[in-house]
Amino acid sequence: MIKIAISNKKIIITGHAGYQDYGKDIVCASASSIVITSINACLRYDNKSLTYKEAKDKLIIDIKSSDRVILLIIENMLAMLRFNL
Repeated sequence: MIKIAISNKKIIITGHAGYQDYGKDIVCASASSIVITSINACLRYDNKSLTYKEAKDKLIIDIKSSDRVILLIIENMLAMLRFNL
């Protein structure tokens, strides 16, 4: 199961969807695509808007900006993940 924890401008995404084996899971691929596209959009708009750290089953996003556009991109990402997961 993919879990999302949100607290004070930090988002932690952990887990695996379990739809299929690692490397073959289309649900995980979809979630990854949503998250990475959102991160890239934020960084393209403002390269200091956030930082992120990747590990095997964990991604930590630290939001550094309070810019309206950045927050809308993050809100959109979270909304898409809710419908996706």
